[in-house]
Order: sequence, then C-alpha cells, then structure tokens
Amino acid sequence: MIRFPLALGVVLLLVSCSTGYKTAPANLDDACSIIAQRPEYMRAFRKAERKWGVPVHVQMATIYQESKFISNARTPHQFVLGVVPVGRQSSAYGYGQALDGTWDEYRRVTGNRGAKRDRIRDATDFMGWYFNRTLKTNGIPLDDAERQYLAYHEGHSGYARGSYRSKAWLMRVANEVDSRATVYGLQLADCR
Repeated sequence: MIRFPLALGVVLLLVSCSTGYKTAPANLDDACSIIAQRPEYMRAFRKAERKWGVPVHVQMATIYQESKFISNARTPHQFVLGVVPVGRQSSAYGYGQALDGTWDEYRRVTGNRGAKRDRIRDATDFMGWYFNRTLKTNGIPLDDAERQYLAYHEGHSGYARGSYRSKAWLMRVANEVDSRATVYGLQLADCR
C-alpha cells in the first residue's frame, strides 16, 4: 500500500524537475502572445537584460531564429547515401543552439556548472554572456541584433575574419533576425 504513494511522489518529482517546453508557443510572430503563454520567459529575459545589458527583443529574436522557442531543439541528422544516419550536423542544442564546447566554456567561466541549455533562464544568461564577449571582442553593440547574430553564428574569430560575407543565406537570416527584433521591440512596448 505504501508503494503507490511513493511511486506517485517519484513521478511528480520527475515531472516537476523536467526542463523546458518541447513545443513552440502559439503565434511566434507576436512577442506579447509568447510572453503571455510563458511568463517565465519574460522573467528570464529581464534578468539577463539586467545582468548583461542585452535587450529583451534581441534575445527573443535570436532564440526565435535558433530554436523557435523549443527547449530541446537540435540540428538535423546527417545521412550517408540518403538513408544511413551518421549523427547530427553539430552539437548545437537547446533554446540558443549553443555548441558543446562553447556551453562548457560558459559554465566554467561563469561558475554556473548546473546550467542546462534547455532551461530558458540558463539559455538567456548564456546569450547575455556571449553577446557581451562579442561586444568586447568584436565591438558590436548589444542592441545590434543583426551583427550580434552573425557573430553568434560564426563565432568571434569567424566574424572577425568576415566568414559570413561569403554566405548570402546567413546574411539574409541575420537581416531577418534584425527585423524580428525590431518588431518584437515595438510589440513589447505595447504589452500589458
């Protein structure tokens, strides 16, 4: 008889400890709707903005582009001969699609050893940390969503080399991130 309450307690504990949302919020084109559906996102965005200075709308536009707000987002599998899976395109994972090595460096440098890429508060803190390194390394202002995204995607040294210039698709995506950041910023100004 005591087994059922104990098993129920274990299940409830596991469910309460799970991280992130495995599905995107509805209406990703409306920042107010995203925040209304997931108020903990705004708490995480604001905390990162206070700590690192990265505007909420820039964080949101970057996360939209990287994961569409899906906590466990991963890169697609690669296939040999079109059918045999041989792994993923990269180790990118979570809200911010942080790579294993960069994430490990963030945890080491910040002392945030328990950080998880699929937890929004950790993903936004990571993004704030990374964007600040971009400001210091590459001189890109924290509110410049387009260039911050290029450096986020290409890495600090890749951005400095101008590796993005030969990638028309990436330049287009960075411009879309900038446009989305502008729209999100305007929407957030009108949110309740």
